[in-house]
Amino acid sequence: MPGLKTISDTVHGTIRLEPLIQDLLETLEIQRLNSIRQLGLTYLVFPGANHSRIEHCLGVSWVANEMARALDLPEEERKPVQATGLLHDVGHGPYSHTLEHVLSRELAVDHIILTQRIISGQDDNVGKEDRKAFAGVPRIHEVLEKHGIDPKDVAALIRGPAENGGLFGPASASDRRYLGQIIHSPMDADQIDYLLRDAHYTGVSQGRIDISRLLLTLRLHRGSLALDRKGLPALEGMLVARGLMYSSVYFHKTVRIAEQMLSRAVERSDASIAEVQRMVDHELLTWLMKQGPFQREIALRVRYRKLYKRVVAYDRDELSDEAKRTLASFKDARVRRRMEDRIARRAGLQPGQVIIDVPLPELLVSEPRLTKTEVMILDDGEARPFSRVSPLGRALQLRQVTDWVVMVAAPPQALEAARKACAATFL
Repeated sequence: MPGLKTISDTVHGTIRLEPLIQDLLETLEIQRLNSIRQLGLTYLVFPGANHSRIEHCLGVSWVANEMARALDLPEEERKPVQATGLLHDVGHGPYSHTLEHVLSRELAVDHIILTQRIISGQDDNVGKEDRKAFAGVPRIHEVLEKHGIDPKDVAALIRGPAENGGLFGPASASDRRYLGQIIHSPMDADQIDYLLRDAHYTGVSQGRIDISRLLLTLRLHRGSLALDRKGLPALEGMLVARGLMYSSVYFHKTVRIAEQMLSRAVERSDASIAEVQRMVDHELLTWLMKQGPFQREIALRVRYRKLYKRVVAYDRDELSDEAKRTLASFKDARVRRRMEDRIARRAGLQPGQVIIDVPLPELLVSEPRLTKTEVMILDDGEARPFSRVSPLGRALQLRQVTDWVVMVAAPPQALEAARKACAATFL
């Protein structure tokens, strides 16, 4: 077939690249993802986790296309969904989710909003000099328009069905919620791919799911994605895998410490967060080396894996009411930094050398789907929510990802001094 190209994917095997996907892959916005690790600093704990964000995007595009084919969707629906799978992460900054809460706090946007702006041509996260060097390379919205796809339709699919009221015509809101759900829902192409891919590269077993069974039992019900009851074990396995991957990999305590170290180095600099967001991984570390003594220390510690250590970690039941009120005040980053520096002074450390990690707010920014399990299950024509069919549904909604609500980390040589300072603060 003219123009047929394939790639060999580590997870999905041979993937056929249709002309639309080939052209999108040539854009600078997509190729930039080659230089961003899918799992940020997770490679410091799981050495195999060096796969890039572009690998994941290709995988999501493939899974989204397979879901569309399983539902027998027409080409005018399948192609935008396939393109959205490829483009859904173009707004990511260096080290993927590591700096997302800083971006969200400082710019009042998340990577999804930025992705939507890039797809529609309203924003650009490729540097001006880089863009000038390849002036003839079209941008994403130009490629989509060339293939007869409205960039606004693709941008609307990024966040899921909530924004699809006008997609492909006035009937979309009630009849075509499934288009957004293929990209962003409790059972979507994004999660299917990242669970399989991240489990493969980290070497853990928790993320392996039965994608074949999910595809075979995928259904449409009143304009939404649903699953035949025969696929229930596969869905249970996927949602359990998601929870276990967050506990054992994504929010591993050492991974969290490394990510928080990098975040503090950025937020304690005088940098424009918008400029940092345009960087890729190696650019960020090089830039930090030139920003000041604290930023240089962090960059060197990350480069050579000389990380801070956990000082203390507390569950909610271990904290006094006053300590809980203190934690609630940390939604203001300035309040949290003042507390970090107060503990640092008491421990004889420099400002920035004590980190207070309160993971839940950041978790809700990076993965809002984590507690969402409500896929409709079809059983002899009757549709019921997953949580009413499977006891796992409600349990997964309530399950905590981490065994701490607050963790404090500091340089290894100051652990005892920092521990004493923390006791006076949190207990």
